[in-house]
Amino acid sequence: MRHFVHYIIAALLLLPLGARAQYEEGAENGVVSLAGKEGFSIATKKGDFVFKPYMLVQTSASVNYYDDEGLDPAYNQDNVHNSGFAVPYAILGFTGKAFDRLTFNLSINAAGSGAGILQQAWFDVKVREAFAIRVGKFKTPFSHAYLTTLGESLMPTLPVSLTSSVIMPYVLNAVTPNIGLGFDLGVEIHGLVKDRWGYEVGIFNGAGASTNSATKTFSDDWHIPSLLYAGRLTYMPRGVMPSNQGDPRRLHEDKMLFGLSGSLNVESENESTNDARVGAEFAWLKNRLYVGAEIYYMNVGFTDRQKIDESYNYLGGYVQGGYFVTNKMQLTARYDFFNRNGMAKDGFLNMPAVGFNYFFTGVNLKLQAMYQFIGRTGHDTQLDRDNDDLGLAMHSGTVLLQYTF
Repeated sequence: MRHFVHYIIAALLLLPLGARAQYEEGAENGVVSLAGKEGFSIATKKGDFVFKPYMLVQTSASVNYYDDEGLDPAYNQDNVHNSGFAVPYAILGFTGKAFDRLTFNLSINAAGSGAGILQQAWFDVKVREAFAIRVGKFKTPFSHAYLTTLGESLMPTLPVSLTSSVIMPYVLNAVTPNIGLGFDLGVEIHGLVKDRWGYEVGIFNGAGASTNSATKTFSDDWHIPSLLYAGRLTYMPRGVMPSNQGDPRRLHEDKMLFGLSGSLNVESENESTNDARVGAEFAWLKNRLYVGAEIYYMNVGFTDRQKIDESYNYLGGYVQGGYFVTNKMQLTARYDFFNRNGMAKDGFLNMPAVGFNYFFTGVNLKLQAMYQFIGRTGHDTQLDRDNDDLGLAMHSGTVLLQYTF
């Protein structure tokens, strides 16, 4: 099974060499859409050099209610945790272009910590529309949810199936990857062919946003560099898909995207895992309507040093939608599911969510609110049922206010 998954990954990585869903021009920073906004910028008379600062600040209030699993009544523990006010992101950055071939972006997240303070730092050299090279710290080519412009996502939190760590047998829980990837350091080639086909193929550290250093080595198991190998192929039959999930300034779009992605995160000979991921995605913007869906699969195999021959397989996905009932109000809903305890066991997490977005047009303010319920269904035993949602809130409510410049 493990080798079969690896063959699928290899095929996905080779497919794009014949054809990246480019971010639309003006949204290249991946944080704030600048398309159609004048804002403030510095440019030469010829326009061959442009420097444009941007900012995103998010403040939120959350309430999370956990069921009794993991709580010890002897210590009078409360069911309400991780609640109160937060600043998820406080990003200051700049983007621009030089000599009509090179674009660049740097952003600092003051709400982060450690290496995560440097959210992005990259430059991109476009040889032609169908071939460009990007180097630095940026979003890896996996998952429509992560690749959406941060300030233009449908809901204030990402799907739990992407962000939550998986559950493995208790003695192995020192290694618990999650399906989502996010930011990383690396290099990729990408391009857009005939405004329809996009591709991204890259090599990354595989350590995520938590480090800005070169810390990797060779895999003693596979005798290749212990890095993340990732690729994505997209088809957009109606032209380039905007990287947003609903924008009140763009209520007359008709765009559609189909995507396939795959990655292989190879570890060195230590107590860790080699993780293979495959994903399929769909997104559609039709006037006031946005619909998006993804399904993703992950195979977790242990390094030889751990002497564990068994591998574990996980499946997750979501479908979500939003509709502008007025020019400023967008109603939203999402159904998220996650086979968190592995495909070898019965039962999965069942996670519906509803919410709304209100856009204060003219002042760049956005108000988001959502409620999510995490249920459990199909488990063989009560212990399996109790373990499956450990660390996750059964009921959660979030209100987020965002300002962009």
